[in-house]
Amino acid sequence: MNIKHIKGFTIAGAVALVAACSSAPSPQDTERLTQQIMKSSFREQGIAKLDRLAQDDVQKACSADTSPTDAVARQLEAAQLATVQWPKDGAYLGDWREGEKLAQNGRGGTWSDPAGVPAGGNCYNCHQISKAEISFGTIGPSLYQYGKLRGVANPADPASEAIVKYTWGKLWNAKATNACSTMPRFGHAGVLTPAQIKDLMALLLDPRSPVNAQ
Repeated sequence: MNIKHIKGFTIAGAVALVAACSSAPSPQDTERLTQQIMKSSFREQGIAKLDRLAQDDVQKACSADTSPTDAVARQLEAAQLATVQWPKDGAYLGDWREGEKLAQNGRGGTWSDPAGVPAGGNCYNCHQISKAEISFGTIGPSLYQYGKLRGVANPADPASEAIVKYTWGKLWNAKATNACSTMPRFGHAGVLTPAQIKDLMALLLDPRSPVNAQ
């Protein structure tokens, strides 16, 4: 969860609380007050719990006022890459038809969703994927012909294995390749199951999917 913009407002509120003091608040005091205000501004409801406010090291670094240096970013990415869980059966691709359904599905994870109901990927919210879909976001790059352009549609291409693993890692934990990526960490955060990620992999890489066949 990236709270960089929210944090700007809460810091202002924290500073106002101590404005009567004779000296400016220390960074530690500001951070403490910010966290207090954040926690008091939200409440738990349904499956949405307050633990979503807790940030790990990479989230803290990317929510800071100053972006992490290249060296720090590489260290964070290496740590995130180590968390990626690769398919235990060695199979990376599932059913592209199910993957397309996931890409269209934006439900899941909100307070109104029942516990245990599978979430969707909501991929079209940020990416162009299928040529037939005319409503899509542009926050992320176009994924149309993702596999064809990268040679994955040709099993004889030696780059295929590298692209397959890169794609799995990107879906599992996008911060493994871009520390401050705004893409959800689908596998790492438990948003999608390994089986669902396989289906999205098939949507992107299977030569028969609408991503590559058109």
